[in-house]
Amino acid sequence: MEVAPDAEGSAGAARVAVLACCAAIVLAGSADANASRGPGVRAQTARTAIAWHGCGKQLQCARVAVPLDWNRPHGRKIRLAVIRRAASRTEQRIGSLFVNPGGPGGSVEKVREDGTALDAAGQGRFDVVGWDIRGAGASTHVRCFRREKRRAAFFDDWSIPFTAAASRRQVGTTASLARRCGKVSGALLRHISLADTARDLDHLRRLVGDRRLTYLGISGGTLIGQTYANIYPTRVRAMVLDGVVDPVTYTRGTEAQYVNELSYADHAFEGFLSLCDRAGSARCALAGRGPSAATRVERLLARLRRAPMPAPSATPPGPLTYGDALSAILVDMSGGPAKWPEMATALDAAARGDGADLATTGRILTTVFSSPTVAPGLPAVALTCADSPSRQGPRSWHRVVRRITDVSAIYGPVISWWRWAPCASWPARSADRYTGPWNATTRSPILVIGTTHDPNTPYANARRSARRLGNAVLLTHDGYSHTSPLDPSSCVKRAISAYLVRLATPPRGAVCRSDRQPFDPEFGQPLGQGPPSP
Repeated sequence: MEVAPDAEGSAGAARVAVLACCAAIVLAGSADANASRGPGVRAQTARTAIAWHGCGKQLQCARVAVPLDWNRPHGRKIRLAVIRRAASRTEQRIGSLFVNPGGPGGSVEKVREDGTALDAAGQGRFDVVGWDIRGAGASTHVRCFRREKRRAAFFDDWSIPFTAAASRRQVGTTASLARRCGKVSGALLRHISLADTARDLDHLRRLVGDRRLTYLGISGGTLIGQTYANIYPTRVRAMVLDGVVDPVTYTRGTEAQYVNELSYADHAFEGFLSLCDRAGSARCALAGRGPSAATRVERLLARLRRAPMPAPSATPPGPLTYGDALSAILVDMSGGPAKWPEMATALDAAARGDGADLATTGRILTTVFSSPTVAPGLPAVALTCADSPSRQGPRSWHRVVRRITDVSAIYGPVISWWRWAPCASWPARSADRYTGPWNATTRSPILVIGTTHDPNTPYANARRSARRLGNAVLLTHDGYSHTSPLDPSSCVKRAISAYLVRLATPPRGAVCRSDRQPFDPEFGQPLGQGPPSP
């Protein structure tokens, strides 16, 4: 009963799960005082039902028109890609379960890949509905290049700099990217805040006929949920927030956001190395070759800072660089413990002189970053810059990158150059941003789930948000992944299911453990477990 791709999910689901994680770091909303009253929403009434059409087994799709600017409901329209999987127990249907896995722009693919598991999470009693948020995915999305050849050429030599000279060049490159996005996407950039997305979600809720919203938000999707709950607190029936992004630090600006979100990343990587040594070479290839796993990785990264290493069979071809290695670690750490044996094998091979596997994995992130639609590609940059703008100009690159890298030597260089740097030159400001308050009280408690060793959204964020919200219950997942589904816990799944269907929350202080430990050969296979422990 997974609520996100399981350990052995399909390639498409894995891409959404792993790369959406890297962009937990993506979304937030902020609207002016009028937004809390939902301007434009009353004027745009749901006169017609959604025109669904079949788009796969048990799936229906549609494109729904919404105003570009909700304050001008009769003006220019954009379209949202929406997908639905009908409830399997229609005779006991409760309503619709809206799902957003972060990313952004991965909701349609999420429902397509994991609709059966999501249906089971709601005991078959909800239509599972996903929509790609404005600016991303298959919805009207941000574009920064008019032609594919120009996009490919622009990112052909994109890399993570680690010298002063390379950094200065990269600042110019990121400024050029920002200008291109502004030139091609124009007005859309001003209307992709999460305040706009919250209004889209409320409109979709009305169109499907639900009096109140039932919502599952994962990673960046938790920002959508928190924004919606604070703008429309009386319209929430149930809300699960798993892998929480802190909206307060998010809306303070890009630098503050990444300092918060990367604060546990290196600790999580140290946990991977320690668990690898404990598992031994039979289960973790990086262990049992003399020095500790941590020492071997430290020596590898030091070598790569001096010069690239051969990667004879890498795809696409080319040597393993320092930036490739950091990107590969970020991707595999974000994928949860199911990816750890593979990461250990790649690190071991690189430590012995063959960087091919590590380079291939690292370049996945480079390729996806440059994508016009896929998370965490160009739309993710645009959404981050819209809701969590840089408070400094590009000349501050040295101080900001150093601070973010000091927080996380593993994630910091990658995230600061791919996310902070374009925002420092961003050409547009959001017309509607929501900057709080974040303490609204909903009729039913919101279920907040935090994983203790989450590398992307620190457990402390879940604790803070649960305390800040006027009516919320924190469920602690004692595990090692970014969001609970990537380190499966039958206990967590049962708690989510009971909450969605019966609005039953776990006891205060409840803790759920993962079914299996990292490097267990049967990782991902379920175990029987009792209710959450107090």
